[in-house]
Amino acid sequence: MNIKRRLGQSDIMLSPLGIGTWQFGNKGGTWNTVTDKTVYEILQYSLTNGMNWIDTAEIYGNGISETLIGQALKQLETEKVLTDIPYIADKWFPLLRTADTITKTINQRLNCLQKPVIDLYQIHQPTSLSTLKEQIRYMAELADRGIIKNVGISNFTAKGMRKADKLLREYGLRLASNQVKYNLLHRKPEKNGVIETAKELGISIIAYSPLQQGMLTGRFHTDPAATDNISLLRRFHSGISRKNIERTRPLIDTLNKLGEKYQKTPAQISLNWLIYSQGELVFAIPGATKLEQAQSNIKAQSFRLSQEDVELLNKVSENI
Repeated sequence: MNIKRRLGQSDIMLSPLGIGTWQFGNKGGTWNTVTDKTVYEILQYSLTNGMNWIDTAEIYGNGISETLIGQALKQLETEKVLTDIPYIADKWFPLLRTADTITKTINQRLNCLQKPVIDLYQIHQPTSLSTLKEQIRYMAELADRGIIKNVGISNFTAKGMRKADKLLREYGLRLASNQVKYNLLHRKPEKNGVIETAKELGISIIAYSPLQQGMLTGRFHTDPAATDNISLLRRFHSGISRKNIERTRPLIDTLNKLGEKYQKTPAQISLNWLIYSQGELVFAIPGATKLEQAQSNIKAQSFRLSQEDVELLNKVSENI
């Protein structure tokens, strides 16, 4: 299905699901290494079957993810596979860095991606050595030069969202998005003011870890022993453990029942809840390390849960 919605108050129309690429930068760490061939297959399938944007970051493998994306897109362009150029969302990593590196490193980002423009450039975390005012000043400079089209943030609080948007308005810009962790097992954005502020200011939410790094697929509930094979880093980020498998089993059972009703998988039900339960506010960026996962992800935006089933998932997940 060719579904599009507006990113914040920008002029960009994106599919509800984008392609998450943290895993592309991995080399034997959190996930198994994704080969160049698999990256190409994932992007080719996703971009020709309903997705039209990719999310990445310079910190994902220190440019490896961006480079693999750039190479794959160049190949797809050469082969004339794509009818439209996909949008790119990238991130500047602020930890232990000053704001001037936003402009000093932008050419590295463009070279890795083999792109002249980045559609959405995001401040990855609120942890820079410089003030937010300085960070926004450099972002606005890139926008003024036409190198980036929109400015976003990631992992910011509701207060940080308001401040970033206010600072951007001084340059005639608006904050397009805040990328935060959000899924059926992590609903803090609904309780800490992030969702409320996004609705008030017209800022989109981009949900990362939309499947809690695999927990919401039900795979580990079917085979708890599979938890022994995941990395410590992934275990830390996801909370995947045998104890949490039992704690979350009521939710997975509900996802399985709804899956039977809609002829979908627990993962597809989870993603559908995420991109529709808040109207058109939330985008999600599920990742894939295999073509089959990309094929599954794309089907999550081809249907819509009833309001009754959305409320059922709300209730069950709140009790976890």
